[in-house]
Amino acid sequence: MDGGIECTLNKFANSTKLSAMVNTPEGRDAIQRDLNRLERWAHANLIKFNKANCKVLHVGQGNPNHKYRLGGEWIETTSEERDLVLVDMKLNMSQQYALAAQKVNRILGHIKRSGQQVEGGDSAPLLW
Repeated sequence: MDGGIECTLNKFANSTKLSAMVNTPEGRDAIQRDLNRLERWAHANLIKFNKANCKVLHVGQGNPNHKYRLGGEWIETTSEERDLVLVDMKLNMSQQYALAAQKVNRILGHIKRSGQQVEGGDSAPLLW
């Protein structure tokens, strides 16, 4: 899957994230080439991307907001994406911190309710 990929590729259990800083037409073309490579890899391995979950997140002021295709279909643009933190077009840090804290608190609450103990006992620091 990683063969020939020019941009940063992060693979998780059920998702893949392709990212790069794009401030030139060459950067835009590199992302499109990588999307084409990923689509060919998926096709060769009989895997389909859930294109409804594919999104382009543009960050920063003056961003040219390039459009990209995956398998011949335009990828939807979004102004925010939730993983561990929210990144929005305005880069409102207080909003990002609040959403990150909410997510971490939910995870910690699940751990506490499940009765799981962190290795090292109750006094061990838990970092996310």
